[in-house]
Amino acid sequence: MQTLALKNVSYAYEKGKTVLSDISTELETGKMYAILGPSGSGKTTLLSLLGGLDTPRQGSILFDGTDIAETGLEHHRRNHISLIFQSYNLIDYMTPVENVLLTAKVDAVPILERLGLTRDEITRNVLKLSGGQQQRVAIARALASDTPVILADEPTGNLDADTAEEIIAVLKESAHAFEKCVIVVTHSSEVAAQADVVLEIKRGHLKVREM
Repeated sequence: MQTLALKNVSYAYEKGKTVLSDISTELETGKMYAILGPSGSGKTTLLSLLGGLDTPRQGSILFDGTDIAETGLEHHRRNHISLIFQSYNLIDYMTPVENVLLTAKVDAVPILERLGLTRDEITRNVLKLSGGQQQRVAIARALASDTPVILADEPTGNLDADTAEEIIAVLKESAHAFEKCVIVVTHSSEVAAQADVVLEIKRGHLKVREM
């Protein structure tokens, strides 16, 4: 089932450089997508557009067939989207449980434990956790929300290979078992190999890479 769609979307920076040109695609519930492309190609810009953090210069972003500009970008961000940033964006004076409870619709503890954190770790200040542990908290916060879409910007960029593999498995499970639309911006071929669909940005255009 279609969740998000881009219809003839174009985007240019203020200085006039076009980064996305007339992009159209559909993104479905129950699938994990990887978006690839060289640095500066517009991957993060595309993620920002899908998340309602920015608006296209032309075209529209649709959620369940309705333009998110019509329903309101704040409404879209609050009700439809969970974001996972490479920089974690955790509240640094809180514990993992407290961070997750900011968005949670369910009990935070089982989700944090599912992501490999112990009972002791989930009650520590997040600054006392490793980078990999903090990323797990950021992902737990997204999973605890009941939003249908997860947008992840380089979620494994700061992680060791084993931890990255575990995180991607969780994101993939979120798509397949929990019927979320998971969209991951990445440079990693390993992440792309786990995706159901790989999208690649080249010279402003978005194409599906043949698997």
